[in-house]
Amino acid sequence: MAIISFFAFTILVAVIAFVATKNTNEESEDGYFLAGRSLTAGVIAGSLLLTNLSTEQIVGLNGQAYTEGILVMAWETLAAIAMVVTALFLLPRYLKQGITTVPQFLESRYDKMTKSITSALFLSGYVVVLLPIVLYSGALAIVTMFDLPTALGMSETNALWLCVWGIGIIGSIYAIFGGLKAVAVSDTVNAIGLLIGGIMIPLFGLAYIGDGSMMAGMSELWNSNPDKFKVIGDNKSSIPFSTIFTGMMLVQLFYWGTNQVIIQRALAAKNLKEGQKGLLLAAGIKILGPLIVVLPGIIAYHIFEGQLAVPDQAYPKLVSTVLPSALVGLFAAVLFGAILSSFNSALNSSVTLFGLDIYKAYLNKDATDKQVVKYGKLFGVLLAFFAMFIAPLIAKAPDGLFGYLQEVNGCYSIPILTIIVVGYFTKHVPAIAAKIAMLSGVILYSISQFVLKPMVFGADNYPHFLHVMAILFVLNVGIMLLIGQLQPRPQAYSLPYNEKVDITPYAYTKPVGALICLIVVFSYLYFR
Repeated sequence: MAIISFFAFTILVAVIAFVATKNTNEESEDGYFLAGRSLTAGVIAGSLLLTNLSTEQIVGLNGQAYTEGILVMAWETLAAIAMVVTALFLLPRYLKQGITTVPQFLESRYDKMTKSITSALFLSGYVVVLLPIVLYSGALAIVTMFDLPTALGMSETNALWLCVWGIGIIGSIYAIFGGLKAVAVSDTVNAIGLLIGGIMIPLFGLAYIGDGSMMAGMSELWNSNPDKFKVIGDNKSSIPFSTIFTGMMLVQLFYWGTNQVIIQRALAAKNLKEGQKGLLLAAGIKILGPLIVVLPGIIAYHIFEGQLAVPDQAYPKLVSTVLPSALVGLFAAVLFGAILSSFNSALNSSVTLFGLDIYKAYLNKDATDKQVVKYGKLFGVLLAFFAMFIAPLIAKAPDGLFGYLQEVNGCYSIPILTIIVVGYFTKHVPAIAAKIAMLSGVILYSISQFVLKPMVFGADNYPHFLHVMAILFVLNVGIMLLIGQLQPRPQAYSLPYNEKVDITPYAYTKPVGALICLIVVFSYLYFR
């Protein structure tokens, strides 16, 4: 029964995606890379949420909650504020310009070289870090949670390879041959399944604690573990409270407002109104994210009495303990969809960046839309195979590799955010300032985290990496503004208007955005 429900849901998603995309012109740039600029609010919100939510968060964040409690909800709730800022400030400017990739704005604002450097930084992060880790962590979760080696009668290594290639091949079909619309539609269906399946776990968990009563279970959980429901983290926690006002918001703004994998969904909006509604809808749902990626970890801590040797085992073990066997197959399909979404979204965005910012810009400047799509797909195939070969080898890497690779992402996230923010807020800062800021950001962050922190000061005595990000952001903004004063652009920059998209805003963006921000603030006051 579990196997039947797994394949039934997976096939249903594929059929819906095929039907929804069969009339889209996949040979044009807008058709393939931006779904013909046709996405509506619901599709945008669903795709945003599922692109973000995968096994790294479901398993990893619940593992942190098992250890530290509700304070790790900052990664979810503060994302809602970042989406509100994106809806109000960044998206109207993106759609007014009619861009397909974020680096295209940087070419308009600075120069072609700045765009190319940024595209290369994005691609390096996706190729070296994101794609292989999504494949590996997703495959590992499925192998562990559902004991595939026993079920299939094979070694753990072979089961891991099988899952990696299964996820990789199916994800590649969606991302490479279906374009963004296939990715977004499948994401939306999977998002519905993930929200339902994800909420089932804490509900069954609370009922398990309360001997059939969820309310009794919640009361028992709250009264027995009061320290787990304190949202203010001290300096020894993974998220000290002070970081919320420094690097945390910068990381969130980079991820939700400038990261090509995420923002490409909003760039494909039918119009500005649908794009803003999609972001606000996603922000509203994101506030409920802790129910899926935080609360189960606390429930697991209570049920297993804090005795698990590996915190990341908390969620898989909770699922196998509280979920009825009849629902295991459906939940496996939902989890598979979440893993698939993160992989195919990153792959589709990589294809977009290569096709438009590398191939058309340097390899074939006179390329037609059909040629750009064709060679972008070929690049995607090579990239997918590379990720599928590399991912299983991560199992042989030393302990702590995931944390190390996540820290590496800071090398490019803050420099890119810096030049985008300065680019929109100023008119006279020249291209040379952007290049210096990116170079400075990458070098100084690398020296800080990988030389000074481990070799000079020691990890225990060094500022939190989110504080370091904030310091470098302010420093690089200052460098750019100084260069702008000493060597300003000859002509003030003016944002061009491309009439591809109706940029009439959603009338209730500000009041709805304000309400979302107030709910986030209230949640911190309530759990302080």
